[in-house]
Amino acid sequence: MSTATAFYPIGTPGQAWGPAEVAEWRSRQVRHRSYFDEVANVIERLGERYEKIQYGELDYGADGRFPLFALKSRNWDDALPTMLVTGGVHGYETSGVHGALLFLDQDAGAYAGRINLLVAPCVSPWAYERIHRWNPDAIDPNRSFRDDSPAGESAALWALAAPLRASALMHIDLHETTDSDESEFRPALAARDGKPYEPGEIPDGFYLVGDSEDPQPRFQQAIIAEVEKVTHIAPADARGEIIGSPVVARGVIDYPVRKLGLCAGITDARYRTTTEVYPDSPRATPEQCNQAQAAAVRAAIDFALAQG
Repeated sequence: MSTATAFYPIGTPGQAWGPAEVAEWRSRQVRHRSYFDEVANVIERLGERYEKIQYGELDYGADGRFPLFALKSRNWDDALPTMLVTGGVHGYETSGVHGALLFLDQDAGAYAGRINLLVAPCVSPWAYERIHRWNPDAIDPNRSFRDDSPAGESAALWALAAPLRASALMHIDLHETTDSDESEFRPALAARDGKPYEPGEIPDGFYLVGDSEDPQPRFQQAIIAEVEKVTHIAPADARGEIIGSPVVARGVIDYPVRKLGLCAGITDARYRTTTEVYPDSPRATPEQCNQAQAAAVRAAIDFALAQG
């Protein structure tokens, strides 16, 4: 668990941010890595095996323009089940991006001719470069998936998934829970919304977030069993919770995904889940985190295929 303080250096305690505070926050964000070098170039190479599509572009002024890419099965067949994989909705959650790319490189070929696959590896490229949770307007894309989304990242993915909304069988959204959630992102959220910051506890290990409206517990446990071969599963805390939510099964909590505007709710897929890898654990390496994400995708597809 990380150490955090109640103070955040932008805004006035008890008052929600306005445009001036958002502008000050954005001016403090620093580019740490390159979406084009680390992600788009890998997508370009994978485009030799999959159909690369550009499903949008984000224009962030002086920060640059960011094309949004997805990769899909070359021989799409409406008679086959459709599987959707998303990563990098929160750009700072590195293994969500690189785990999706790893799955495409090492695993996805085994499913050719058996499924339709659509993968959006990096939904939030500006945030990927700045290792941040929000987009440049201080909006969390993973609370913004709806028809009238204020986040360009969410609106573009929403439109990409729209033709698959009724037909998708499975959707897995790849995330991380990090120590910086407590040291930076939750204090910033409290400051942005003019609310008091209440410290939380970061779980050590992998867990899943199912949909409380349709939890599919056997699906969730099949993923947990496969991921456990790669990395450890987060235990419940002393209250029987993970990040403030009751543990409903080993390594699983549930959220109302559509009510919260989460990415996992963008289709009517029977099987939906959100992964949460813990990259700051002393028991995990970056490669383990990427492999854990790939294992989760394999397990999700395999279960969905077996159940139909």
